[in-house]
Amino acid sequence: MSKFFWLLIAFSFFWQVGCMPPQAEEKITAIHINLGDPVFRKIHDFQDQQLQDSLFLFFRHKDPTYRYLAALAFASIRDSSALDSLAMLLADNIDQVRAAAAYAIGQTGAQAAEPLLINAFARTDTAGHFFQANRAILEAIGKCGTLPSLIHLSTISSYQARDTALLEGQALGIYRFALRSITAKEGTARMLELASKKDFPASARLIAAHYLQRAANIKIDSLAADQLIPAFNAEDDPNMRMALAMALGKSSSVSAFQALKRAFNAEPDYRTRYNILRAIPGFPYELAKGLAFQALRDSNEQVSTKAAQYFIEKGNTKDASSYWALAKDSTLAWHTQIALYQATLKFIGQNYLDAANFELRQRFLQTTTPYNRASVLQALAELGWNYRFIQREGFAAPSKVIKTASVDALASISNRPDFNAFFGSNARKVSKDLAVHFRSAILSGDPGMAASAANALRNPARGYKAIFRDSTAFLQNALTKLKLPDEIETYNEIKHTISFFNGEKDFEPQKVKYNHPINWERLINISENTVAEINTDKGLIRIQLLPLEAPGSVVNFVQLTREGFFNGKVFHRVVPNFVIQGGCPRGDGYGSLDFSIRSELPPLYYDQEGCVGMASAGNHTEGTQFFITHSPTPHLDGNYSIFAKVIDGMDVVKRIQVGDKINDIRIKI
Repeated sequence: MSKFFWLLIAFSFFWQVGCMPPQAEEKITAIHINLGDPVFRKIHDFQDQQLQDSLFLFFRHKDPTYRYLAALAFASIRDSSALDSLAMLLADNIDQVRAAAAYAIGQTGAQAAEPLLINAFARTDTAGHFFQANRAILEAIGKCGTLPSLIHLSTISSYQARDTALLEGQALGIYRFALRSITAKEGTARMLELASKKDFPASARLIAAHYLQRAANIKIDSLAADQLIPAFNAEDDPNMRMALAMALGKSSSVSAFQALKRAFNAEPDYRTRYNILRAIPGFPYELAKGLAFQALRDSNEQVSTKAAQYFIEKGNTKDASSYWALAKDSTLAWHTQIALYQATLKFIGQNYLDAANFELRQRFLQTTTPYNRASVLQALAELGWNYRFIQREGFAAPSKVIKTASVDALASISNRPDFNAFFGSNARKVSKDLAVHFRSAILSGDPGMAASAANALRNPARGYKAIFRDSTAFLQNALTKLKLPDEIETYNEIKHTISFFNGEKDFEPQKVKYNHPINWERLINISENTVAEINTDKGLIRIQLLPLEAPGSVVNFVQLTREGFFNGKVFHRVVPNFVIQGGCPRGDGYGSLDFSIRSELPPLYYDQEGCVGMASAGNHTEGTQFFITHSPTPHLDGNYSIFAKVIDGMDVVKRIQVGDKINDIRIKI
């Protein structure tokens, strides 16, 4: 599209031009979604089965509700072959239908969608009849467009503070470009402006702040930092403060660090303190280490452990004895101590290395908690020569959690960027030993061990393909023994490794066949007000289900709950200030049952804490595992089904640690 066309978009909000050409009058103009509507269920069944031709029939239905639902179905199917048909709905006379079509088109990620979206932007919509559609179009361009469109989108400056939908669309579009590793200085400048000025809508500012936090290939120079520091200091929304702290971490200016340090000491929200610690590795060690040492004694274990991890990443030999002394301090949290031991192994001098390593091995032998033992194995991997101990103890452990963790630890040794320098003349022998261990893990038939090992074998620097030469039949043999769909993640890891060994450049993951229809009978008495109570070791979490938006996911969750599946399961994954995850029957993240459900990806956003989503190994591989977010996580938007939101108990969510138990879940009608 020409630059002139984009200028039309930029100034269209103010143009007083003639109305759009008249369209045929619709008798029904409102969208009403009813869970008990048989047509609602039929459309979702067609979506579930991905019967596109059946869905197309609803595109001309007189009721906009069904056009809307049919369009949204393609947001979950994500097939670019539907572009031309969806483009027809971009001219619908109902705003929500246009928006649904634009969102679904964006979900395909197809570059061919770019001109369709640009042409559909309602540039003469001064009355705001199509504000939802215009917002959705701008976001969708960020998922499909090219660099020239990013530049044009970024330089639109005519949107005023009151133009919330357009500003959200602009910010989302620039952010979605960044998630595809497409950035421009114009986009960064616009996001700096949006994030730093409080007169812009809070929703657009939050998106801009997350862009500044997450965009990988942007730089926050001293001028940009000076622009952000006053905004950070004056900000009272913790969601904004978390993101802005990370953005300031991209600057090397002393003033940015001083702002972060002052904020840390005054910050009541542990999540912001945590993000400040995530940000400080960008500053010189001598400047930042004092804050990290101080944070080791933070009242929140996630914060104190993050401080210890700072020393793993940025420590030095001069302070290694301090790390070791603190690792033995029983007043510190257990995981904080283990991280300090890892920093010790990385930096301590040779004279004390064996003693520190012995102490850490003793920690492994003395603790009985599987997740604690797993974390010690990862710490021991910092000293590559521990690979024999890790293999011996981990592979023989009865716990699946420890077995998988041992292979993960061996993989981290294999992936050391200094592997050859560290092992010296023994590097080739160690590579062969690791190859044998990875093959053993794959032949074990354990899906967690096999998946991690298969992934590790794809490291081209280790030359595993040459080590095995023509003896790779074990991979194909392991592949045939896996059960689908429940072991699809392991299946695809091994298949990917076979493809890698065969020298194939493109790998196409195996897709799961439709195998688990929506059981609508399970939704009897379920409504938009239905609540599930998750009773955990740390307290009660209450979540409100979203059956209108994700009926298949809700049905699955309700059915598993009523069967008592979740009782006694643990939260096997906790990523601080990101998610807690549970529902794995193995406890290591590689467990499932003998079915899978489809992804449901309507325009719901991870724009707040407490979003409850389905974990997956790729779209349409969901089963039993779910997660709850600690804070806004917009990079998950459109990729992970949201089926509930926390309405009470976020304090419990934030206290959950790895291994905490789900006692039971109860559905409250």
